[in-house]
Amino acid sequence: MGINPTKYATIAICLFCLWSVAECIPNTSIINVLCNNGVYTSGDPFAISLSYVFGDLEKETPAQKNYDYHNISPYPNAYAYGHATCNLNLTSSDCKTCLGAAKAALFSTCQTPRIGARSVLYDCAIRYEQYPFDD
Repeated sequence: MGINPTKYATIAICLFCLWSVAECIPNTSIINVLCNNGVYTSGDPFAISLSYVFGDLEKETPAQKNYDYHNISPYPNAYAYGHATCNLNLTSSDCKTCLGAAKAALFSTCQTPRIGARSVLYDCAIRYEQYPFDD
């Protein structure tokens, strides 16, 4: 029996199609959103720290090897601490999309500005506090 190039080409095309179809999109279903009881005002230095933390989490987490990133704001007047993580099956772009959805879920649930909150979606999670924490 000789090698049938058409058969091998067909198999290669099928495998390529399966690979491209298997690409994952983030599941942004909300599992849990928790809001700290403490609040801050818009003029509070914590608002600036929190803005920094979220921007950094959304930028750096998808760039990390394991999609797991902790940070702290550089402003000593009111430190904010953050942590974000994504499902390892996501692409970097999908991790970023999921974190954006987690942030939106957090702020829509915790409508009053809170000094801490956590949003857990099926494929990612984001958390911030005014104190250091291990997650």
